[in-house]
Amino acid sequence: MGIRHTLRKYVDGVIFCLYRLLAIFIFLLLWEVVPRIGLVNPVFLPPFSKVAYSLYKLAATGELAKHFTISAQRSLTGFCLGMLVGIPSGMIIGWFSKFEYFIDPLIQVFRNLSVLALLPVFMLLFGIGEFSKIALIFWGSLWTLLLNTIAGVKSIDPQLVKAARAMATPGFMLFAKVILPGAMPSIVTGIRVSATSSVLVLIAAEMLGANKGLGFAIHYFEGQIRIPEMYSMIVVMAILGLLISYSLIALEQRLFQWREKVGVDG
Repeated sequence: MGIRHTLRKYVDGVIFCLYRLLAIFIFLLLWEVVPRIGLVNPVFLPPFSKVAYSLYKLAATGELAKHFTISAQRSLTGFCLGMLVGIPSGMIIGWFSKFEYFIDPLIQVFRNLSVLALLPVFMLLFGIGEFSKIALIFWGSLWTLLLNTIAGVKSIDPQLVKAARAMATPGFMLFAKVILPGAMPSIVTGIRVSATSSVLVLIAAEMLGANKGLGFAIHYFEGQIRIPEMYSMIVVMAILGLLISYSLIALEQRLFQWREKVGVDG
């Protein structure tokens, strides 16, 4: 009975995974068929099999690893800096309401500035090296993290704060035990949105001022009329964004499960 139950769970899991991937399979099938039957020009949109073969060749030569590694490093560095600044700043701004009233107009001005519009400014200030790209990713990641953290702090039940203060909870413990856990759902949502957007900002920065990276490769292959290779880099970029998004969704689910268990035990 136990073996049959385990086997049934395994089969159900496989069926569920295949169902989740069905939309992607249909999209790839259409990508393969549409150019071959002449609905679009295969020069501008090659069949997916040609793109996949180009991706295989780039991986075999090591060129894919070179571009992927440098893009991942840039994106991760800028995004981590955004978290280090945005989350603590959002906690402080969300907690001190008078300071929020003072600083909010400036935040709204900065958050509504297009990241891509600021790209020439960053290049003028910091040059075309690594620092300007990391700074641009940091800027693009910062505001979503900051605003989601502020919203998370402001959404905490005031009764929880009053109860903690009634028990003479020190300020640091109040933040660690009440404020941070209460704001965590909103913070994790900001992390997920910022992480995926940081990849998009990076690609745009690399297309204009880089000699390595996925964005550079897309622009380079377009200029060389190597269209299958160009699409293969776009596919890699999409896979990178997909992995980041689903990894953070799994983290979010784990955090929420932990919060629910604490609520039941408490």
